[in-house]
Amino acid sequence: MTDVRTDLCDLSALELSRAYLAGTLSPVEVIDEVLAAVDRVDGDLNAFCQVHPEVARSAARSAEQRYRAGESIGPLDGVPVSIKDIFLTAGHPTHRGSRLVADRDDGTAPTVDAPAVAATLAAGCVPFGKTTTPEFAWKGVTDSPLTGITRNPHDPATTPGGSSGGSAAAVAAGLGPLSIGTDGGGSVRIPASFTGTVALKPTYGVVPMYPSSPFGTLAHAGPMTRTVTDAAAFMDALIRPDARDWSAIPPSATSPESDGYLVAAIDGTLGDRPLAGLRVAYSRDLGFVTNRPDVERTVDAAVATMSDLGAAVDEVELGLSDPVDAFHVLWFAGAAAVLKPYGDGAVDQVDSRLRDALDRYRDYTAQDYLDAVAERMALGRRLGALHADYDILVTPTMPIPAFAAGADVPPDWHSPDWTSWTPYTYVFNMTQQPALSIPCGVSDDGLPVGLQLVGERFSDRLVMRTGAAVHARIADQTPRPRIHACGGGAR
Repeated sequence: MTDVRTDLCDLSALELSRAYLAGTLSPVEVIDEVLAAVDRVDGDLNAFCQVHPEVARSAARSAEQRYRAGESIGPLDGVPVSIKDIFLTAGHPTHRGSRLVADRDDGTAPTVDAPAVAATLAAGCVPFGKTTTPEFAWKGVTDSPLTGITRNPHDPATTPGGSSGGSAAAVAAGLGPLSIGTDGGGSVRIPASFTGTVALKPTYGVVPMYPSSPFGTLAHAGPMTRTVTDAAAFMDALIRPDARDWSAIPPSATSPESDGYLVAAIDGTLGDRPLAGLRVAYSRDLGFVTNRPDVERTVDAAVATMSDLGAAVDEVELGLSDPVDAFHVLWFAGAAAVLKPYGDGAVDQVDSRLRDALDRYRDYTAQDYLDAVAERMALGRRLGALHADYDILVTPTMPIPAFAAGADVPPDWHSPDWTSWTPYTYVFNMTQQPALSIPCGVSDDGLPVGLQLVGERFSDRLVMRTGAAVHARIADQTPRPRIHACGGGAR
């Protein structure tokens, strides 16, 4: 193989694929470097709860043989991928960040892969480990009694967010270009914003899920990457139909056009004004959010870039009321359902902060649940109507940058609930709209800030195309993290 000047851990999935096709890199040498990088830097991050070097090297050797035979199976063939420890992975335990689950593990690993994992393997990706999550993915930061505290590569004193925080930290630090996360209230977008990475919560049902989430139709699966084009290529793989999810939407129903996500994303990077004709509504606050001023300034600048790229941008006053009470009813009904299979004493064995939250919200009634469903439907209709006039809604992804690792909320915060600082994310789990977070710069203290692009349901490709256009223009405004595979640890 020819020497490559660029550090392997800086390369995107598509750059790796091109190098494999050209014969300048092999999947085996890339996975060897990724595994070595995990050994070097994950002690500073705690992004991984499992690493599977032999499985990874076997998959990489198979991919290498396909490339040598001229039989590559797609743009992700041979590309390293990590998997959040919420997904079933055949042959490897899924502890879901829970000591309760781990303590009851009898050594019998799952025999099937979750749909997103199966689709990833079918695309030729090289799985090399599972990433950390808070217990049962219940909150917006990543720590648990089982795996400890996961840290942000940009500043290890801060959280990467959650619940897909291990995946985001890994991708940001150059520990593989791809990861699969879940999002029931912001869990791919929160950590994407905090770590300067890219994540899509697709339209509900576009990426099949199995087993069914106890969080019901709030729960989504989506790609986590460093570039929008990588996320698009990943989506082309993840939308593979799977009969185990009865609520999944066939790709043909959501994409009558023949072009895939990657084609749409690449199209967004072409020309000087790739967003010409796009109608954009910019809401700074949804009607109820207060942003930290430096975050708002950073997002304002990114929205101005959309105008420069040809979009017609209107600032809008949505005047929404915070739907958090309805979200709590739906969310904590799911959280209680998570524990039901483990028996009456299970609640005493979980994260004390999860136990406290369940105690705060244990008195909901069936009528409360029906009222929450009705409020959710009304919210969906209202935001759906916005798209009669606008193609894309833009908001900050988060109103604040990352805060102290190990805490559930920022210091001196007014509420103990993670939802109190994630107002831009759970709204779109309720409405099931596609929502993409891209990095758009940094706060005054040098921490990443995210821009959220939201489309009407089933407009995922347009969201991806728009995100690719904007990210191509502003990606250099988010620096490489302090902890990175290229640097070998915190400095």
